[in-house]
Amino acid sequence: METRVALIGIIVENRDSVEQLNQILHEYGAYIVGRMGIPYHKRGISIISIAIDAPQDTVNTLSGKIGRLDGISAKTVYSNIIEKNDN
Repeated sequence: METRVALIGIIVENRDSVEQLNQILHEYGAYIVGRMGIPYHKRGISIISIAIDAPQDTVNTLSGKIGRLDGISAKTVYSNIIEKNDN
């Protein structure tokens, strides 16, 4: 299976969707390398970055699920390095 390292940038504008966001992230927890959240009180938003190492389809699915939440946007940046695991 081939995996890629990616960074998903998330902007949370609707705090009511945070519980759903956390449920989705928990579901993909085995792939998440790290997570950083920054509350930006001045603008009333939160900025979250998720580092992930997973098959590209998994990353795309996760990013799509996040982006469909009300008041949450997500964009993904991929590393060019692809690792092939024989597991």
